[in-house]
Parts: sequence; C-alpha cells; structure tokens
Amino acid sequence: MTEAPWRPSREQLAAAHGSSVPDVVAPRLDVLFCGINPGLYSGAVGHHFARPGNRFWKTLCASGFTDRVLSPFDERDLLSLGIGITNLVNRATAGADELSAGELRSGAAILVSKVGRLEPAIVAFLGITAYRTAFGRPAAGVGSQPEIMCGSRVWVLPNPSGLNAHYQLDDLAAAFADLRRTLRGTGPRMRRPLPGPEGRR
Repeated sequence: MTEAPWRPSREQLAAAHGSSVPDVVAPRLDVLFCGINPGLYSGAVGHHFARPGNRFWKTLCASGFTDRVLSPFDERDLLSLGIGITNLVNRATAGADELSAGELRSGAAILVSKVGRLEPAIVAFLGITAYRTAFGRPAAGVGSQPEIMCGSRVWVLPNPSGLNAHYQLDDLAAAFADLRRTLRGTGPRMRRPLPGPEGRR
C-alpha cells in the first residue's frame, strides 16, 4: 500500500541531517536516475525528490516517462515502468554544496559497483556539476556521454531542483524527452548487448 503523503515539521527537518533515503531499484531497469544527494525534506519523509519545489516528478510526466504526475510517495510505481532512483551520496543535507569533492568521488565508486550489480540500460545523472566532479569529467555536458559504466550507457541531465534557475520546466522536459526517445527507439526495456565493443564485458 502506498504511504499517504505527509509534510515534516521543522523539528523533523532539522533531525533529518545525515539521514538516508532507500534506493528505488531493481535489476536491469531501462533507466536508473541518479540524484546528487537527498535534501532534508526527502531525508525526513524517506522519499526521493520530495520537496514540493522539486520539479522531478512534473518533468517525468511532461517528458512522457509517466502518464500522470506521481507523488514522491508513489515512487515505487516507477519500477513497473523500468525506472529506478538512487543518489551519488546517500546523506541528507540542506544543500548539495555541503558535499565535498572527495565525498562525491567516493559516492561515484559505490555507484559504479551498484550499476555493475543492477545492470540498468542507462544511468542518468541529475546534475552536471556533481557528475563532472564525481567522475573527473570537467568538460561533460547535458546529454549522452561517451563513457560506458559497467556496460550501461551514461546520460547527464540538468538538476530538477527548484533552485536551478537556468532550466525552466519546459527546458527540463525537453532534456528528459531526449533520453526517453533513446529508450523508445530501441523498444520497451532496452537491454544489452550495447552497440560497440565498449559495451561488451
């Protein structure tokens, strides 16, 4: 049964510092979205992208990944659509700027191991700057990346946080739709082997 949505108190938000949010994952998903780290609101309620100002759920719908705007409390419904969610660093903070470069790099190593175990078709990072720092790719931009991670393709998307003023909802939806077209073009539940020798293990 889906948990009824609820709002944390100021005290619960303060207590959420350093808490974690469970991954929404399963083997061999079409796309594994990877956020930077949970905010305090997400840490308090235990669900991803839960702060009301975050545009992740609206963007999923606007780009065609979902047929309605899901609540963060409905997040496990994504698994039936071949979609999962994880984070580079699973430590709730008031802002991503509280994470050190070393912490992002350590998170990247953990994520690589997770991707190798789960084998998603595509890993999609939500945040250009965090991806550049975590993986030492200072020139990375939005879209498909040349790297292959444990047989999974890599994609970078803008951070859907309401604090990211560089991207409005229409811009976010267009970027997410580019990823969705890649998945749709291969039919449902795109699977390996990926094209090219770099996609083989």
